[in-house]
Parts: sequence; C-alpha cells; structure tokens
Amino acid sequence: MTTKMRPFGKTISLDEARERIDAAVRPIDRTEHVALAGADGRVLAEDVLATADVPPFARAAMDGYAVRAEDTAGASKDHARVLKRIETLYTGQVTQRTVGAGECIEIATGAPMPPGADAVVIVEDTDGEASGAVRVFAAVQPGQNIGRQGADIRSGQRVLQAGTTLTPSRVGAMAALGLSHAAVYARPRIAILSTGNEIVEPGGPLAPGQIYDVNRFTLAAVAAEHGAEPVTYRTANDTIEDLSRALDAALQEDLLVFSGGSSVGERDLILDLLASRGEVIFHGISVKPGKPTAFGRVSGKLFFGMPGYPASCLTNAYILLAPVLRRMARLAPQPPRTVTLPLSARVASAPGRHQFYTVKVVNGEAVPAFKSSGDITSMSQADGYIEITAAENFVEKGTAVEVTLF
Repeated sequence: MTTKMRPFGKTISLDEARERIDAAVRPIDRTEHVALAGADGRVLAEDVLATADVPPFARAAMDGYAVRAEDTAGASKDHARVLKRIETLYTGQVTQRTVGAGECIEIATGAPMPPGADAVVIVEDTDGEASGAVRVFAAVQPGQNIGRQGADIRSGQRVLQAGTTLTPSRVGAMAALGLSHAAVYARPRIAILSTGNEIVEPGGPLAPGQIYDVNRFTLAAVAAEHGAEPVTYRTANDTIEDLSRALDAALQEDLLVFSGGSSVGERDLILDLLASRGEVIFHGISVKPGKPTAFGRVSGKLFFGMPGYPASCLTNAYILLAPVLRRMARLAPQPPRTVTLPLSARVASAPGRHQFYTVKVVNGEAVPAFKSSGDITSMSQADGYIEITAAENFVEKGTAVEVTLF
C-alpha cells in the first residue's frame, strides 16, 4: 500500500505563532481557598487587609530592664543609677504591676511592656543583684529598645494586593495576621496525553516497533513547574475514534496538550480532529526542532498538538507552552537566565528556520549537544540552548553566543 503524505501548508514564523497564542490565552478566573501551609507560589485572588495591629502590643526589643527613661538620666559607667527590680517578665506573660519612680521590671525580648515603663535598658548596661537592686550604667530615651504596637502592620492596612504571587515572606505576613487560609486563583488543569500505536507505558516490556512514552512525563513536569496542575490521560491510538474519545475526556480540563500525530503522515490525525471539532489557529512553525506544532481551540478550550519527537516536544514546551501556563496561572513571566560564552565548534542551521540548538557548558565554552529531534539526550545532557535566527545558516567556532539556561 502506498503511504500518503500530506505536506505542510505555509508555516508561520515563531513571532507570529507567539502573537496568535497570546491573542487566544486568557488568565484563569476560578478561585479556591488553600491552607496557608500550601500557599507558597500561589497567586492571591483578593486583597489581604489587616484586622489588627502587628505586633498587637508594645514589646521589649532586647533583653534587659523595663524602666521609666527619666529614672536613667545621667547614668554612666562611673555614675550608676540604682533601681529596684519588682518583677521578672517573660514572653507570653502580662504583668498587673506598674513601674513606678525608681523601679524596673526585668524583661525578655518579645515580652509585653509593663504599664509605666517607656524604655528598656539592655542587660549589658546593667548589673543586677540578688537583693533586687539593679545598677544602670547607660541612660535611655523614651521608646528606646521597644517595638511599638503596630510597628509592623497597622489595623486596616492593605498588606497584600490581589494578583500578588505568594512567597515565604508573604505567607509569613498572612500568618502574622492570624490567617489560616488564603484565597488564591486555581491552578489551571492541563490535560496531557501521548498519541501513537507505538507508545508504551514505562515499566513494562517493549514489543518490536514500540517505544516508551517520554512526552507525557516531560510535559507534566513542565506544567507543574510553571503553576499548572498536570492531569495525565492514557495513550490514544492512531484512529479518529480513539482520538475523539480522548478529546472528549480531556475537555473537562482547562487546556489540552496532545503529543504526536501533528506531522504530515497519513495517520497523523490530530490536525483532522482539530479541524473537524474546532478551530485550527496555526499548524507548522518555522523553527527547529518543533516544526510540526498545531494550536487551536475545541469547545472553548485551547489545544496544543505537540510534536511526537521528544526533543521537539520538550523544546516547544519550554518556548511556547510554559509562557501560556504562567499566563493562565496569573504568574509573572519567568525571566531567562543567560550567560554569554564562546561556541566550542561550528554549528550549521536549517535554512529559513529559527533554531533552538542545545549546548552544554564545559570549561567556559558552549559545547554543541543537539543530536536529533527524536533524541531526549539532546535535552537531558544539555545545560541550555542558543538561538540561531532564520537568516543564519551557521555559527562559527569561537563566536560569543548567549546561552539560555534550563
């Protein structure tokens, strides 16, 4: 039987692909409440307002003695002022006594300031005696060594704004307010599945002509790393019927990402499915690897048809899918980590295609690592990639190149 090959129509540039994707993507609106212990990295869905002062009381900022500042006037190493210790106060304790003239209360850092006292003399500037007499060798001013009530957060203050990505310090601010949960935007749920009769779940034996599934795991890892919740589905066979079944099941998620079946062979049916069930926004990008990438919409859900070759699939997951996930999850774009290094060997590029060429960083040089689109080690043994524009046919050895690190 003669195999029918369906050539690509006109491919589009990487810039145009990104523009079409950007025009289609919308941030997620669904919200949920999560426990504060799991809120790091989530995006706030509402403002956080303080309902009380933090700290809720004036407290000692240092270990020492709570005093009336006026009672320490003139104190020095040569002329100590002697005060009477009337109590010892630890954190979590509140005294009922008031510090009067010539009196002091021994106090621990963080303990509430007692009535009558307006400063703390640090313990290093004192000499306490068993009799209760405390010699003070340094004068203090009112408010010295005290953390005032509300010094950190004032009641009614907007502490965090909706749309803010929570970090450990921001989670800490919410905990300081006594909050146990945070209202956040839900993580977009991403349906991920591989297609192809030859694809087998790792862990079992391979029959002749079969290969283990790679893309489902790499795509799921990218999704989780960029604020999404990957939802993996079983592999779909190369039939319209099985692909339609898989599509129907996956439509309950927020975004669909299928790999394989988006090239030009007779059995590459993703494009037919997308065209019959929804809208093809583009098919084919002038990049290497990753040319056979499809993007469209089915029943209001965006759909990526990623290349089946592992290196192509993962490259486009980094270049195209990750920014989409971050925008859907309302996360800020991830700034690239780059380093400029000399290229260790001459690299040729496919004419007319924007190439992402993987490299290793070895002894201060960018060493070519790309093998082929089907080899996952083109990515797993690389530290990053360089970009070669469509107008360049090669990059000479020794050229300073910008390496974007994974």
